[in-house]
Amino acid sequence: MLILISIGNVLALFLEEVPIIKHTVSFCLLLLAVLLLAGCWNKRELNELAIVTAVGVDKTDEFIEISVQIVNPSQVASNKSTSFQVPVFTYHAKGKTLFEAIRKLTTLTPRKPYYAHAQVIIIGEEMAEYGMNSILDLFQRDPEGRSDFNIIVAHESTAQEILSILTPLEDIPANKMLKSLKDSEDVLGSTESVILDDLITSLGSIDHSAVLPTIQIHGDVDAGKTSSNVEKIDSPANLQYGGFAVFKNYKLIGFLTEEESKGYNFLHNNIQSTVQKIPCLEKGKISTEVLNSSTKVTGSIKNDKPSIQIQVNLEQNVAELSCPLDLTKPETIDFLNKETSKLIQENLEQTLHTIQKTYQVDILKFSEVLHREDHQAWKRIKKDWATLYPNLPVSVEVNVKTKGIGTAKKLK
Repeated sequence: MLILISIGNVLALFLEEVPIIKHTVSFCLLLLAVLLLAGCWNKRELNELAIVTAVGVDKTDEFIEISVQIVNPSQVASNKSTSFQVPVFTYHAKGKTLFEAIRKLTTLTPRKPYYAHAQVIIIGEEMAEYGMNSILDLFQRDPEGRSDFNIIVAHESTAQEILSILTPLEDIPANKMLKSLKDSEDVLGSTESVILDDLITSLGSIDHSAVLPTIQIHGDVDAGKTSSNVEKIDSPANLQYGGFAVFKNYKLIGFLTEEESKGYNFLHNNIQSTVQKIPCLEKGKISTEVLNSSTKVTGSIKNDKPSIQIQVNLEQNVAELSCPLDLTKPETIDFLNKETSKLIQENLEQTLHTIQKTYQVDILKFSEVLHREDHQAWKRIKKDWATLYPNLPVSVEVNVKTKGIGTAKKLK
């Protein structure tokens, strides 16, 4: 079209001088433009596609099994019938490779699966232990797919079982999984949404390490696959997020507890809000709402010996009080600040111990911090990073300010 516009500009002067052929030339240019316009040669009608909302990948013996959660259009439509129908269908296929399994799905599904609207990919625990190289490679190369879907690890269950659970309130289980992941990240801090691009960036580190959120089934798996799971007040089965799955060299090597996962998010500067429980001096507990958390990580290399310094600054509000404390007294606020700082610091040190000593993975990217601080010194120690990292000195400082105490100043 740009070429035609340029030609048109050149011919404009000529047409002004030769008005007799003006209309003929204009018609020819219009016809040429129509012929050169790209048509919908690769269009696909909606009624020819099966919209995939979630994908699951499992390892079964020597095969890779793919599961897809496909929307039932008649059920999710605004004018759906009053009789119950399942909102999604799941299909499964096996192959020697993931790509073969995907193609074999077409022998089962009544329409061709369309993956551009997939929101989550669930990786089975056995598949995660085997390695995710092929999965990431395929979804990176797929021109039809997107790179902003979330990747989650199934814990103590298969990806196929996770995708088979029907969820109340949200007709499409993939929507429930995504919303629960985002909400728990925002208000609890024990999860983190990780999309494909972020995962590939993390795995590109020196030790190819990363973390992914985990999801598991609580309750009766078989009942969760039936309509009774959304027809009862108390659902027989629920999907619930847990701690992080830890990866090294593209393989699952272990898990962080919920508290360690929260500690990881503190260290990773990814806490928007969370809950902190503080034991009272005598009996009872105080619950606070942690807000405005900010973590600064710096490093230094002296005589080729690296070290890391971490400073966490946060504010909190008193959310619940179950012990006789007078919040109007300065010494009470000072007690809350010190106790919160102590408890969070202990959690962070425990988390660092698990990451450094147990799993020996640099998921917090301390190597990148040291490289930024002193790239010349980093070049000298880089080759020894695998042996230096487990014993890397890390100092942690936590500063807490209690701001909101509510209208009830003390327990009556």
